[in-house]
Amino acid sequence: MTYFSTIISIFEVLLVVIPVLLTVAYVTIAERKTMASMQRRLGPNLVGYYGLLQAFADAVKLLLKEYISPTQANFILFFLGPIITLVFSLLGYGVIPYAPGLSILDFSLGILYILAMSSLSTYGSLRSTAQLISYELILSSAILIVILLTGSLNLTINIESQKVI
Repeated sequence: MTYFSTIISIFEVLLVVIPVLLTVAYVTIAERKTMASMQRRLGPNLVGYYGLLQAFADAVKLLLKEYISPTQANFILFFLGPIITLVFSLLGYGVIPYAPGLSILDFSLGILYILAMSSLSTYGSLRSTAQLISYELILSSAILIVILLTGSLNLTINIESQKVI
């Protein structure tokens, strides 16, 4: 029985993560096409029908690209930096309720978890740390109002408290 629950858990994770990754990929393609139209260019349009397979072509290109690291860099840290950023960015999606009863983890400290995961992802890339921390302070202040109004850090309770009775 534990194998069956593990398979269901993996399926639930994939049910959330794959659409998120595809959405990010196609929003990037839409941005590239919009920027190209502003600059009077065609943008990505050769791969697939109207360039719809460009996201997959970019992923294959990134996977097959030659890996070059600086000679004086610590290889492990240089390799793990982007992975840490990606993993912690995606971990925040685990507590978001997508529909009634559809969330990977219904955590009682969900808002605190999201804030912690978003701040940990900045440690993978030091270039944008100061900018993200300054945005995070404003975001945390805005979220504090929601916590005070609902009296809970659980995202499901915060969303259900918005229902009009």
